[in-house]
Amino acid sequence: MIKIEFTEEEIRVLNHERYHYPHPHVQRKMEALWLKSQKLPHKQIAKLTGVSINVVTSYFREYKAGGIEKLKELNFYQPESRLRQHIETIEAYFREHPPATIKEAMGKIKELTGITLQRDIANL
Repeated sequence: MIKIEFTEEEIRVLNHERYHYPHPHVQRKMEALWLKSQKLPHKQIAKLTGVSINVVTSYFREYKAGGIEKLKELNFYQPESRLRQHIETIEAYFREHPPATIKEAMGKIKELTGITLQRDIANL
């Protein structure tokens, strides 16, 4: 079990942020830590927050590593498109030569970048 000591101020902030923080993922983290401050068992915290015990444990580790500010960090995986390095070229070309169809745009992108876009043309 991860032991955490909370100050009254931390409990007050957690209680507020679990309802008022703009991102729901952070609200859930705050809720989990607030429940921990109320001395609920980890299993019950997991059930009440709707996440696994491993996720609850990761929230507690985040908090121990950096406090409330660490809980506010959102580190979602965001893959970067291979087209990113060609964005200026693509935008400049399409501003001068707007494509009539998506198929035409895909062909021109392939011509400009060498990258083939995988798309179900039949459903467009």
